[in-house]
Amino acid sequence: MIFNTSHINKAYFKQSTNILGKPFSLFEKIKIKGVGSGRFIIAELSPKLKPKNTINSDINYSNIELRPKGIIIHFTNKLNCYSWVIPYYRLVIYNTKTLSIHSNGHFIKFIKNKNYHDNKNFISKMTDLKNEFLNLDYYNG
Repeated sequence: MIFNTSHINKAYFKQSTNILGKPFSLFEKIKIKGVGSGRFIIAELSPKLKPKNTINSDINYSNIELRPKGIIIHFTNKLNCYSWVIPYYRLVIYNTKTLSIHSNGHFIKFIKNKNYHDNKNFISKMTDLKNEFLNLDYYNG
C-alpha cells in the first residue's frame, strides 16, 4: 500500500500498524543497532507507484524503515512525501546492477553508488529480519 504522508495521515498510521506491527521500542532499536537506512537514490519506480502529478526532478531519494513484520519505504517527489508499506511475506529483493525491491507487482530500483555501499549492513539486517520472521532457516547456511 502506498500512502501520501506529506501531512498527518491517520489511515497510514492505522494501516501500517495493523500490517507491520508497532514500531520497535527504544530498547529493541538499540539491540538491533538501528531501524532506519541511510538514503538511497531512486533509479526507477514502477508505473503504479509513481504518484499522480509526478514531476521528474533531478534526483529522488528514499530511505527504508524496519518494522517487526515488514518494511516501509519512504520517498519524495518535490514537496510530497510517500510511504510504501510492504509486509515481509510479500517482500522480494533483487541485487543485480541495481538494488530492486518488489512487492505485489510493483517495484522500486535503487542506484548502486556510495549510498548503497554505506547501506550494505542495513540490507543484510533487513534480509535477516525477514528470514527470521518467516522462519526461513534454510537460508542461514
